[in-house]
Amino acid sequence: MRNDDDPVLDDPVGQSLGSRHAHLARRIGRAATYPTGVATFSSVSADPHAEDWSDLAGLLGPGAFADMFNCPALAPANWEPVFSLAGLQMIWSGDGRPGRPVSESGTHVVELGADSAPEMLELAARTEPGPFWPRTHELGTYLGVRVDGTLVAMAGERLRPPGWTEISAVCTAPEARGQGHAARLVRALTELIVARGDRPFLHVADANTGAITLYERLGFKTRKQVTFRGFRTP
Repeated sequence: MRNDDDPVLDDPVGQSLGSRHAHLARRIGRAATYPTGVATFSSVSADPHAEDWSDLAGLLGPGAFADMFNCPALAPANWEPVFSLAGLQMIWSGDGRPGRPVSESGTHVVELGADSAPEMLELAARTEPGPFWPRTHELGTYLGVRVDGTLVAMAGERLRPPGWTEISAVCTAPEARGQGHAARLVRALTELIVARGDRPFLHVADANTGAITLYERLGFKTRKQVTFRGFRTP
């Protein structure tokens, strides 16, 4: 089992863009970001210099949104703060394979691809699980629950630093809550990730106590507190 203190988890965006998401990376010097429509996350080096922030501003353009996720380095004073949100980084603590998801009559867990993007965007807009864009599904495997053909819940893989895969976009339509769909999807993704040889992790807002309780029940534990921050470039 990988060490809980694995340093790649301290910079999951930069580590992803420098490895398994390198094919998606836009980069100048030590600054990197995802393409528009895939993700808004950006990264600078672990010990950024003024040149790194200047390179990131060049990548994004003037007056652009820079989602620094949980980057510990603060942006320069002339970068306008947009938001700051307290959160947790949680890692899967299971020593074996996770329990397989339970299927119910009329409920189908399916893999979601580009043809499902409009439905995924609509569900994300209704439930606000976090940033989700037209090409976010390109970051990894996304699964959904359909009831009578209608997508009512989804979850997927997002950041992928070496040895780890983040579970994200866990959401359920209001009319379908309380039926275990989120737990079913997280278990299914955990099964896929562990089978691949990775270890699952995730991020959650500190105030989302319901989700934290669910994740703890599914075998996740808090690794550390984080602060999600966004800025606007000069």
